[in-house]
Amino acid sequence: MEQTKQLVETIVKGIQEKKGQSIVTANLTGIDGAICSYFVICQGNSPSQVEAITESVGEMARKELGEKPSKVAGLDNAQWVAMDYGDVMVHIFVPDIRAYYDLEHLWDDAGLTHIEDID
Repeated sequence: MEQTKQLVETIVKGIQEKKGQSIVTANLTGIDGAICSYFVICQGNSPSQVEAITESVGEMARKELGEKPSKVAGLDNAQWVAMDYGDVMVHIFVPDIRAYYDLEHLWDDAGLTHIEDID
């Protein structure tokens, strides 16, 4: 579990590196039937920023932990990109798509941690 938490922290650093905003981690470990242990959710202001965040997360996880996502989906239009790290799923949205799907509230029984934006 320590390795999973380290991956979540590294993913958050990768998001912050490209000024991703409204970062939320959802701890799903106590939820029956959850597809993974953690969701990391954030947003970029444009499809190009979503792409940059995706690249930053992938590069930081690979360099610092030797981790690569098993699948990355959504880069073709970069409105919502999902990165699958097995125990951790990363969701990177543009703001209106994030508001529409509202993933944080789908998992409202999860332990949510809101991470302060950096300037």
